Amino acid sequence: MLSRVLRSRVVGGVVMARSRVVAASSSRHTAPAAVVAASRRHSHAPADEPKFLECFEQFFSKAASLANLPSHVVEGLKSCQNILRVEFPVKSDQGQVENIVAFRAQHSMHRLPVKGGVRYASNVDLQEVMALAALMTFKCALADVPFGGAKGGVRIDPKKCSEDMLERITRQYTLALIQKNFMGPGLDVPAPDMGTGGREMAWMKDTFQQLNSVNVDSTACVTGKPISQGGIRGRTEATGLGVCYGLREFLSYDEVLAKTGLSPGIPGKSIIVQGFGNVGYWASHFFAEHGGKVTGIIEWNGGIINPAGLDVDALSRHWNEKKTFQGFAGGTFVPADKALALLEAPCDILVPAALEQQVHRGNADRIQAKVIVEAANGPTTPAAEQILLNKGNRVILPDLLLNGGGVTVSYFEWLKNLAHVRFGRLNKKWEEKSKLTLLNLIQRNSAHPISDVEKALVIQGASERDIVYSGLDDTMSNACQETRVAAQQYNTDFRTGAFLVAINKVATASEATGKMFT
Repeated sequence: MLSRVLRSRVVGGVVMARSRVVAASSSRHTAPAAVVAASRRHSHAPADEPKFLECFEQFFSKAASLANLPSHVVEGLKSCQNILRVEFPVKSDQGQVENIVAFRAQHSMHRLPVKGGVRYASNVDLQEVMALAALMTFKCALADVPFGGAKGGVRIDPKKCSEDMLERITRQYTLALIQKNFMGPGLDVPAPDMGTGGREMAWMKDTFQQLNSVNVDSTACVTGKPISQGGIRGRTEATGLGVCYGLREFLSYDEVLAKTGLSPGIPGKSIIVQGFGNVGYWASHFFAEHGGKVTGIIEWNGGIINPAGLDVDALSRHWNEKKTFQGFAGGTFVPADKALALLEAPCDILVPAALEQQVHRGNADRIQAKVIVEAANGPTTPAAEQILLNKGNRVILPDLLLNGGGVTVSYFEWLKNLAHVRFGRLNKKWEEKSKLTLLNLIQRNSAHPISDVEKALVIQGASERDIVYSGLDDTMSNACQETRVAAQQYNTDFRTGAFLVAINKVATASEATGKMFT
């Protein structure tokens, strides 16, 4: 399959572009050697482990081999339909002009808009963006979110940029997306990812609206926005909460409990989390709220461990102030050069919530956790997965399924923006009055008095956050059950089961709309 790569250069607000046709096959897009080397040093993955896109292709091919689809359809589903590469100059905080390289990949447009985050990282490359875009297509399909998959990336280290510089870069990047028709509420809707958040999404929205002032739906051009800019309550914590819901579901399945020897539910489980950013923190917070015991957390500059359990919220306050776990009284600090060894520490649940390829051929055999919960994208390599599954008592809950909470609630935000009304605004008081009427009828015919506290709990109408949490819970429960059924039907692992469900959904949707490959 062939895709058009637009190589653009933004100079003085004007895009000068030239187009050429290249093969969209992932293996033909290689990252610079220095970028690959930096990534390997961070993850300590063996140098001969496949790159992220190659890992995705191996997982995809394993599932596709079980699907009853023609080979040309399978090959088509692996390709990115559109790829944008841009370079633009930005004046640095030191007054020097730097050329910024950025990307946007649209994997599948079987449904519109396409959807996917934008990450800011110094090792972003085209191959990574293509892999993440493909993963988004199947993640959306698995969660029954009606989007195609996309992903964006800007090659910068956001920690080394001032807020002013980040704003200039974000607005220039957004301008390039708009000018090349890679952004719009009905076409391509970015969202936050690693290194970005609500602030960057607000800048992107504002830039889009300046150029589309008559588009009444322009607020829906991005998701993950602050509430004041049209965001939705519950989006910030959505990915971490989805991880928690997913783990809860799998720890209720008899076959998972039998294989791992664990008791049902999250309460009492010891959990180690890698990454304490938005996903890692919120996952840890909800694990603790559901009765789990977070015993260790790993970050880039060190880790912390406490077998009795960490106070996650107190640790978060310390981290936000100090940007290090060192000095936190509620646990033992582990220096950066030894922190990754915590992946191999005793625990029931291991949650990689940081970068790709953190569980690999070099450390998989030493990992003691019975359940690996992939809260990050691509944290486990194919070789590592095979090592773990061969043990016979390990379960891997795949990224394709477990970190779908973010895009699910992004979908809710997109719907809110198109409807131009907050969820719950029209029916909350009506619901409360109806419940109060019913409660009064029950009380008149009952000898048991109902206290004011009980009455308030019963009649309370659903807030926007309540509705979002309920919708996310239902989405994750359904996706987990579909994955379970597929894994049982084909006698395979959960990742392959999840891919099978998603592949069949994408193929069916493409065929029904006449977009099936011929």
